[in-house]
Amino acid sequence: MAEQAEFEQERSRLWGIAYRITGSVADAEDAVQDAWLRWQALPDGAADSPRAYLTTVVSRLCYDRLTSARARRETYTGTWLPEPVVTQDGPEERVTLDESVGTALLTVLERLTPAERTAFVLHDVFAVPFGEIAEAVGRTPEAVRRLASRARHRVRDEAPRRTVDRAEHRRAVDAFLAAAAGADFGGLLDILDPDVVWRSDGGGKVIAARLPVTGREKVAHFIEHVVRRDLVDRVRIVVRDINGAPGAIAVDRESGVLATYAFTVDQGRITSIDAVLNPDKLSHIAPDALH
Repeated sequence: MAEQAEFEQERSRLWGIAYRITGSVADAEDAVQDAWLRWQALPDGAADSPRAYLTTVVSRLCYDRLTSARARRETYTGTWLPEPVVTQDGPEERVTLDESVGTALLTVLERLTPAERTAFVLHDVFAVPFGEIAEAVGRTPEAVRRLASRARHRVRDEAPRRTVDRAEHRRAVDAFLAAAAGADFGGLLDILDPDVVWRSDGGGKVIAARLPVTGREKVAHFIEHVVRRDLVDRVRIVVRDINGAPGAIAVDRESGVLATYAFTVDQGRITSIDAVLNPDKLSHIAPDALH
């Protein structure tokens, strides 16, 4: 049986690969667990490079999961957004945001084919050689090179502009939350970009806007409606990192997490807000992360 210590050294990296390919916390955890079972069954010394072997295994598992998930996502009720990854506020010394796990980028990756997405994540984010990627997706190294190139161009063309400055992002989020909590319509207009987009993912399980809301005034009015309906005495807002950047969580004191909110910020204004309300996508958020 292969050494557990070698697998544990790679676990967090494997999870990072799996999440970026699938956009799903549950699928990422399942893929890593499946990779562990295969690793356990491997005879000692059978893998010359544990990292390369495990990367190929988990990437192939995620590529297959993503391929089978495409049809389900095409019939998904409303907007499909990635499952949020919630962590404590980042340390003060971390002055830039992790763009590779940001909701804005993951939303763009949804528009790629499974093979393009897998090639882009492995090569451009994790610097995996094309030869290893070829094993994961069942293509030649040259074909994988072309996949990664196409994906790179689409990401460059379609990813929204966003600051990577953590302090600038946090200031915009704080200003937004203060304006929303205070029903300050003028304050909302000041912090929202003229072309801001609000996307909601309720998955047909809870009430949510099925189509994006666009434009500063429309989004501000929508937020006023949400605040009147949802932010009552029993609901509190917790600031936490959502996919590597300061965001917010709405928590019902009785029923738990109601929604997460991820923000894209450019030049000091919020250009998009991604709200995940589907309870199936929130069940993994640990209660102790909210205190």
